Amino acid sequence: MSQQTVLVIDDERDIRELLTITLGRMDLKVDAVGTVAEARQALSERSYDLCFTDMRLPDGSGQEIIELIAAEYDETPVAMITAYGNVDAAVTALKAGAFDFVSKPVDIQMLRRLVRTALKLAEEKRTGGGVGHAAGGSSERLIGDSSAMQQVRNTITKLARNQAPVYIAGESGVGKELVARLIHEQGPRASGPFVPVNCGAIPSELMESEFFGHRKGSFTGAVADKEGLFQAAHGGTLFLDEVAELPLHMQVKLLRAIQEKAVRPIGAREEIAVDVRILSATHKNLAALVDQGQFRQDLFYRINVIELRVPPLRERRGDVPLLAEFVLRQLAAKSGGGTPVRLLPEARQALEDYDFPGNVRELENILERAVAMCDGDRVDASDLMLPQRPPRHGAEAGTPAHGGGHHAQPAYPPTHAPTTTPVAQTPSSELPLDDYISNLERTAIMKALEESRYNKTAAARKLGITFRALRYKLKKLGID
Repeated sequence: MSQQTVLVIDDERDIRELLTITLGRMDLKVDAVGTVAEARQALSERSYDLCFTDMRLPDGSGQEIIELIAAEYDETPVAMITAYGNVDAAVTALKAGAFDFVSKPVDIQMLRRLVRTALKLAEEKRTGGGVGHAAGGSSERLIGDSSAMQQVRNTITKLARNQAPVYIAGESGVGKELVARLIHEQGPRASGPFVPVNCGAIPSELMESEFFGHRKGSFTGAVADKEGLFQAAHGGTLFLDEVAELPLHMQVKLLRAIQEKAVRPIGAREEIAVDVRILSATHKNLAALVDQGQFRQDLFYRINVIELRVPPLRERRGDVPLLAEFVLRQLAAKSGGGTPVRLLPEARQALEDYDFPGNVRELENILERAVAMCDGDRVDASDLMLPQRPPRHGAEAGTPAHGGGHHAQPAYPPTHAPTTTPVAQTPSSELPLDDYISNLERTAIMKALEESRYNKTAAARKLGITFRALRYKLKKLGID
């Protein structure tokens, strides 16, 4: 195998020498130049496996180099060398197609990790392969033939080939975590960890410890050193789900960790360098939260270098039958194999006509319930028990929210919303539809059980449902 080559473009002699020595020790051949003109000449004469460029050059800017490489030498990953703390330049470089950035003064260990990741990427581009394809490509796990899903799959492939932070926008239940996993698995970090974290599930007072770790004795209850999520994701990807739920004080700390590529555990004296790619997601309109002062604008621009919107099911209705068949096969496998339950034509049509405010997650719940409710191996429309949609006010539920392509929360809750009220109530704007339906079911079941002296077989007969369906409902509604 021929020696891999790197082009370094910087007008500071000390930086050129530092990078030449460091990269040379990694058995890389280095060409170092100091101007845009010299860089153009070098790029035209040979092929490089990696390129580093300073932001400011005597006859132009590093941005010119990045745009040139993206347009004419797109198999060459390029990283921007920025002044300390110049995040705006780094973000601009990433948007233009830079693979990553490194800040001055250059951290040698961080530089080496960046180079190893970049060279994996360059090798993948040359061979046309994908590091994570063995784990199951996006075509196998993102079900759907619609143009919307084809676009999502194509975008995932492109995003996997750089290190820019990606913001995954989409309503609850559309599969944002699956998209994040696929970006990770198809990129050069596939062999590293993928660490998902639900930002809304961590108590505010524990967030700093959870994200950055702590040292033994740093606070009451800290009986041992603890590794944070950033350290756990070192060399891989950290997926911040429901990032809009982060309180403002943590947004500041998260921004610093992303910018400096380092964290300081609670009680530690020094920062620890971390090599992590950040992917984030939320079902909320993040741009609107920025306008309202509930989310920091600087953090928003840092995590939203590239946005990928995952469409809701109502925008790809033709994919619903394929998804339904996939879910039914999974349910059959879970129950010990055998032939999957089959959807009758009217059930399939009912699913295609339904808006799915809870998206794929809601579809899964509906089908799991239908399998429990149906007689035999066929599901008809009544087995689906699709909720009646309340009248819509104003714009259609599918109308995009304003603000950079971000979307507001879905108009109606998914079917898996928890039941909180013990008795039936009249529907209102304050009571989710699924809670209302669950309360009606609970009341009817309790009445049938009481009248049958708690004989479940007799109660099922009174309700006009199968014993299996009653058992499912008792479990679902938490009736003992």
